[in-house]
Amino acid sequence: MKNRVEWSLLVGRIILGIIMVAHGMQKIMGMEKTIGMFDQIGLPPIMAYTTAIIEAVAGLTLIIGFYVIPSAIALAITMFGAIILVKFKMGLIGGYEFPLALLGLSVMLSIAGSNKWSLMNVINKQREKEASENPSLSSGR
Repeated sequence: MKNRVEWSLLVGRIILGIIMVAHGMQKIMGMEKTIGMFDQIGLPPIMAYTTAIIEAVAGLTLIIGFYVIPSAIALAITMFGAIILVKFKMGLIGGYEFPLALLGLSVMLSIAGSNKWSLMNVINKQREKEASENPSLSSGR
């Protein structure tokens, strides 16, 4: 059962990451259009840049499994904003259904964090190994 959970987290993390990198890069590559869309909903250009960077960078960090919880929280906030500011008035079908699914996946990863198939797991195992080999590292000396 634990292996199923590990695989599920890996697949969800990578799929969400790919989608968010694609959306972030689309915004970055068409920044003038992105700024125009943000302007239409009353948001300043800095929010267009911020959103694009969050989507691209957090998506990439999810794919490799690096700082999954903060990345997923940032994406959850971004998706919540997209739903409230843009998609909600369109209704569920053809409106906020896709961002809601991405929000749900982001929240799930915010709670679960990274799994054994992640860069953070590799880093944490290395830190544990170094601490066990040199006890003064773990005591803060």
